[in-house]
Amino acid sequence: MVGKRVYVAGTCDTKGPELAYVKARIAARGVPAVIVDLSTRAAGGGDISATEVAAHHPGGAAAVFTGDRGSAVAAMAEAFEIFVRGRDDLAGLIGLGGSGNTALVTQAMRALPVGVPKLMVSTVASSNVAPYVGPSDIAMMYSVTDVAGLNRISRVILANAAHAMAGMVSGEVPQIPDEKPAIGLTMFGVTTPCVTRVADLLGRRYDCLVFHATGTGGQSMEKLADSGLLAGVIDVTTTEICDLLFGGVFPCTEDRFGAIIRRRLPYVGSVGALDMVNFGAMATVPERYRGRNLYVHNPHVTLMRTTPDENAAMGRWIGERLNRMEGQVRFLLPEGGVSLLDAPGQPFHDPAADAALFAALEATVAQTPRRRMLRVPHALNDPAFAEALAEHFSDIIAEA
Repeated sequence: MVGKRVYVAGTCDTKGPELAYVKARIAARGVPAVIVDLSTRAAGGGDISATEVAAHHPGGAAAVFTGDRGSAVAAMAEAFEIFVRGRDDLAGLIGLGGSGNTALVTQAMRALPVGVPKLMVSTVASSNVAPYVGPSDIAMMYSVTDVAGLNRISRVILANAAHAMAGMVSGEVPQIPDEKPAIGLTMFGVTTPCVTRVADLLGRRYDCLVFHATGTGGQSMEKLADSGLLAGVIDVTTTEICDLLFGGVFPCTEDRFGAIIRRRLPYVGSVGALDMVNFGAMATVPERYRGRNLYVHNPHVTLMRTTPDENAAMGRWIGERLNRMEGQVRFLLPEGGVSLLDAPGQPFHDPAADAALFAALEATVAQTPRRRMLRVPHALNDPAFAEALAEHFSDIIAEA
């Protein structure tokens, strides 16, 4: 980390002593550190001033120092993200504060590449942190007391955070020589046999990165794809679309498939787990869905079988995005069922729903020599279907 420093970020006008304490504890471990002031008024604190950061906003510093806290915080977050993207001396980023500072600092953290140390000490870290972390590798540490002065509790928490950051940036990550290109695969519990088999088939030639399709899992895979770190994608499990369209708890964003479109990556996809919408415990299922085919996966997860109409809507949604892909694309339809629960004798077996999904996809996708959709006479978790996925991927990546 020669020439690099840890950035200690926060608002000096309200967190000055705490930021200085964290900087001192990092420096005591032999790691250079600087304080970045993110105050939303032109304060003079920090090694890097709020004015310097605010100047990176597209509208200039005046767009940040508006006098209105809400708009100022949002504008400073944008300015800090741009500022961070342009730094070549950043070894790691640590922030501290409440909900406002957490939103401000983590926006910049999410813009950093995966692997750059990121640690947020926050009063909201014990609640739902998904909006702050997103698809990134941000570590969240609960501050226990408010970040409002140094006391017998906050000194311990902040020192632990500082030492953790110092360890992350100074510790060596073992380098394993591996020239195999990386590929992304998406998996859910009910598609595990398929994805495991595909990884086994391709593992000698590729570094297989498997992502859990829980909303952020798909986003993480596409973040790596956008960063140029993936040579291709085998998107077995597109179930996050169910939750986006029908109100489940593991939704993707409207940009699902966006990285594949932008990067023109070799892509093999399927319809894994499009038979289910995810909710929490049974009591959390929305009232409008209480009469549906519901399956208690565990005490904390309830699954709802998708209907033919819902499957047709998903088929059109996916198909429209497949049409925007200009790389080599193969999309495989498993005629024997789309998950472990969608099989004869299983609670989500519904041939009519699967037929509606397949028909909508086939009606929507404009097939070309580079973009093909194929039916496979097997269930998604049959070994033969995994073999078909691996074979088609090997074919198209050779042509990419």
